[in-house]
Amino acid sequence: MDIGVTAALTDRAMAPGAFAVAAEERGYHSLYLPEHTHLPVGSVPPSLVEGVHFDDYRRTLDPFTALASAAALTETILLGTGIALVAQHDPIVLAKQIATLDHLSGGRFVLGMGYGWNIQEAADHGVAFADRRAIAREKVLCMQALWTEDEATFDGRWVTLPPSYSWPKPRQRPRVRTLIGGGAGPKLFADVAEYADGWIPIGGAGVGAAIPELRRAFETAGRDPATLHVVPFGTVPSEGKIDHYASLGITEVVVRVPSADGDEMRRVLDDYTRFLTTP
Repeated sequence: MDIGVTAALTDRAMAPGAFAVAAEERGYHSLYLPEHTHLPVGSVPPSLVEGVHFDDYRRTLDPFTALASAAALTETILLGTGIALVAQHDPIVLAKQIATLDHLSGGRFVLGMGYGWNIQEAADHGVAFADRRAIAREKVLCMQALWTEDEATFDGRWVTLPPSYSWPKPRQRPRVRTLIGGGAGPKLFADVAEYADGWIPIGGAGVGAAIPELRRAFETAGRDPATLHVVPFGTVPSEGKIDHYASLGITEVVVRVPSADGDEMRRVLDDYTRFLTTP
């Protein structure tokens, strides 16, 4: 099983390039960084998971810029967002950013995306909270057109793109690997089967019971369930958890490293290397 890491890096924590180098040197498979453009005053996260602090939401680095700095200093580690709030982006600009990052990193980018919990944050971007899922879908489909078509077009309710050129194209074909986060259920799994490559459940609770439903959604969409990626995300690891995920056939787990200075984050990375030998 491959083990990746995630951390809510801030301007007060270890630099993303240094963190990526440290993770790659120790044999970690992937690095994922979260996204919040801002934290509206008065909004409170629905829950604070172990290893994430309220201040991390206020000071989170931009993941795309941070991952670009990591790409320049590493060679093999996958570099992903966990998670990107796609509905809050201009899809033409985001498609260019992702394609450039994938191109320059040699095809190592993973788009971990979700729909978000912060009503005011979405509103500040002009996104009605009730529409965020549908808006994100159209924006991803528009980006996929820009990534694959020489003359890309898209005509949706929220997104319209006249015939347009956009290079570079991502190194990955036919598209950048895309994982959707969110709670298990028919609506989410239909989205995954339609336009993504897998599911990135936060914490991983209930994954075993949900995987058969997700596989059926893939089959209904005419896709091969063998190509499905399920990546439990932000896990605080233990031998029992990692063994359980391995028994389900899961091939990648992303463990959470608390945001801190370099010495402390390297210490946690060293501690977690004991999970890298899990079959």
